[in-house]
Amino acid sequence: MKDILKNLTITKTQNPKTKPDPAALGFGEIFTDHMFMMDYTEGTGWHDPRIVPYGPLSLDPAAAVLHYAQEMFEGLKAYKAEDGGVNLFRPEMNAKRTNVTNDRICLPLINEEVYVDAIKTLIDIERDWVPDYPGTSLYIRPFEFATEPFLGLRPSKTYYFMIILSPVGAYYKSGIQPTKIYVDDKYTRSADGLTGFAKIGGNYAMALKAQVEAQAKGYTQVLYLDAKERRYVEEVGTSNAFFMIDGEAYTAPLAGTILPGITRDSVIRLLKDRGINVREERFTIDEVFDAADKGTLGEVFASGTAAVISPMGEMVWKDKHIIINNGEIGPLAQSLYDTITGIQFGQLPDTYGWITKI
Repeated sequence: MKDILKNLTITKTQNPKTKPDPAALGFGEIFTDHMFMMDYTEGTGWHDPRIVPYGPLSLDPAAAVLHYAQEMFEGLKAYKAEDGGVNLFRPEMNAKRTNVTNDRICLPLINEEVYVDAIKTLIDIERDWVPDYPGTSLYIRPFEFATEPFLGLRPSKTYYFMIILSPVGAYYKSGIQPTKIYVDDKYTRSADGLTGFAKIGGNYAMALKAQVEAQAKGYTQVLYLDAKERRYVEEVGTSNAFFMIDGEAYTAPLAGTILPGITRDSVIRLLKDRGINVREERFTIDEVFDAADKGTLGEVFASGTAAVISPMGEMVWKDKHIIINNGEIGPLAQSLYDTITGIQFGQLPDTYGWITKI
């Protein structure tokens, strides 16, 4: 499969879109001129890679994805670098995570070199779509889904792999703002043996109810607890969570119920290089609130592709309410944000080998 892109065909659009104002970008609302597509057929494998004008798909109403949710997606970004080039941040990690997800839900694996090369090729064609306004980037959405028209519970025999691109604005348009967190002990997003570690739409669909209810109560995001005891801290919304307690960083372990975040992995590396002990182990929400009572709870923040670092300013659990770090972003969260974004935009040296240039 490594040579499949030698057969890549490129069809350029005859009607290029007007580029949006980079200072007014939102998230996921505007899409570029072209998209990458590739087919999979049982017995043949992946075939017919192509870049075509962005547009609607023709899909049979009985397509397996519509009835049995056999699909996955990834998310990463391309950044306009200080030197005028375009940077990707650890795309090989997205490729590896894609195949972990694919294996879990019986989607065909994709060669990881082909995966990254397909992203690079599409972005090279859409290079002018990478915005250069401060804090903006080009969001990259690779995804794979079942296309065979049949009704029955078995893996599909045909699939699409696609990549679409969307210029997006700065997550924090007026500086980093700490979030208000609702600790949910009613709903859960995953459990042992399920798909919490996989990047699939079903994980996000089942989180909508808790998110809507939390927002109705005035909170920004939901902190989920474990499914069995409703005690152990897991994830915040679509992000991994870090709690500084008595000078150490606590974060939930990769035990199958949380997403193995690429920003999470980067944060752990940076924390360790700063001499901070990182404890990837189970810890309870009681411990967090007890630390707040004792004055040993420091900064709390989430990590993810969209926001990079999202500090938490307050948290409520049952009838308990705490203010974290005086409701302000702390120096550690700010430093992590500045370091990661500095590397992404080429403003700081990439001493970790995290950047792939296009």
